[in-house]
Amino acid sequence: MPNQLDMIKGRRSIRRYEEKDIPEQDLQQVLESIQWSPSWANTQCWEVVVIKNPGQKEKLQATLNDTNPAKKAVIQSPVVLALCGKTKSAGYYKSQASTKFGDWLMFDLGIAAQSICLTAHDLGLGTVIVGMFDQDKAKGILGVGHEYELVALIPMGYPAKEASAPKRREIGEFTHYNQFNVRK
Repeated sequence: MPNQLDMIKGRRSIRRYEEKDIPEQDLQQVLESIQWSPSWANTQCWEVVVIKNPGQKEKLQATLNDTNPAKKAVIQSPVVLALCGKTKSAGYYKSQASTKFGDWLMFDLGIAAQSICLTAHDLGLGTVIVGMFDQDKAKGILGVGHEYELVALIPMGYPAKEASAPKRREIGEFTHYNQFNVRK
């Protein structure tokens, strides 16, 4: 059984999928990983739209520009998860933004997306996080309310092929000690 670091090292962005449905229990396990993801003051600002309908996926695909390498994945994957976040929730205290960056939903949704991807990988599924699309148009297609933002689409399915790991920076290249630009 792989350890957590092996899971992180082994996960890849997958953009081509087999024509094979995802068992409902596996989908539920992926959704459970979101449920247990950490969030600002336990606000759990996420909402997820599970898209299996081919017509709905075609409409979403049209929100990606032609240069997006994940364009085909939206149609080809058996499931697309639309990750949405409630605005003015995470990162807020008494209706006021509590940090320099204001709404913390992007941070919380990033954690939820990582939970999705790692759980899917553990189940033998592949994912890719898609952020380059017309969020407002996609939000309208899915009927997402005005108090929410649609942040990412995550196609998910069985990988059609294995991908190799891209080159990574060495730890010493991004690690600083006690002060920025102080290296060991």
